[in-house]
Amino acid sequence: MDLLSLYYFRELSKDLNMTKTVARLYISQQTLSNHIHRLEQHYDTPLFYRKPSLSLTCAGEFVLAFAQVVEKEEVNLRDILSDIEHQERGSLRVGASMARGTQFLPRILPDFYSRYPQVELRFVDGLSQKLEGMLSNGELDLAVVLSDEYRPDLVEHELCRDPIYLCIPENLLQQFYSPEQAQKLKESAVKGANIRDFNHLPFAMMTNRLGTRIKECFLREQVTLTTPFTGPSTSQILPLCAKGVVACCCSHLSLMEFGSRLGNQINIFPLLDQGEPMVQRLSLLRHKQRYLTHFSKYFMDLLFQTAAQLEQVQISHVV
Repeated sequence: MDLLSLYYFRELSKDLNMTKTVARLYISQQTLSNHIHRLEQHYDTPLFYRKPSLSLTCAGEFVLAFAQVVEKEEVNLRDILSDIEHQERGSLRVGASMARGTQFLPRILPDFYSRYPQVELRFVDGLSQKLEGMLSNGELDLAVVLSDEYRPDLVEHELCRDPIYLCIPENLLQQFYSPEQAQKLKESAVKGANIRDFNHLPFAMMTNRLGTRIKECFLREQVTLTTPFTGPSTSQILPLCAKGVVACCCSHLSLMEFGSRLGNQINIFPLLDQGEPMVQRLSLLRHKQRYLTHFSKYFMDLLFQTAAQLEQVQISHVV
């Protein structure tokens, strides 16, 4: 048995299809078959059922669990030896949604590469649930996710609180309310907006986790809104809001990223949910047994510093 055979076994277990695995790994089917046969000889037991389709045997399931542990420990060992030798090189695998990667990485990487120019950062785009699984399987080192209940093998560090804002084009306020009503609504919403007060406006909604939370808020307030547009995330709805077509709800970080493209004719109020400001909590996750290299710790420090700076930026705006 060797590490390469375990690696090929682990990769075949992902696809359970020889053709797909050899194409993905750029190896011949004979090479892959030889490594699997070598493992089965070593353990003196079949690891796959070949018919009716490829699947793991009971023994194969245990060998897969062992192979995953070996992979994690081998990565840990490489990082430990690199630290001992002060090589200041290696790779860091970081997961986040595309939006959060765009928000954080450009602010972090100049300082990070200034200190560690020989470290390769590999960014993985994904939603929180997918990234959590990749951390547990040793496929990621760090992940920025929305806070939730996590697996016991993961460590959570609170990164920041991301407030939610109600974004209302001024032209819609003037269209659906009298000038006096619009002024009173704005004065009242400066310290916190209740969605019930703006139920005459057309809204764009999202299908992501934040969109689900906002819908729940509407239901609690017994508000039925006109929703002419629904999209997967803020990158689709904010441009429509900027054009004065719809109102919407967006997070602090998303509004910062959109920046000046929103223009100066959008009212931005903190959104209330049951009388309290609505926020989503972002966390940094890592595996309990994953060794933290010096460059991993530095990346985490930069991430926390950047998050703290972004939290202080004022977003509210009244036209």
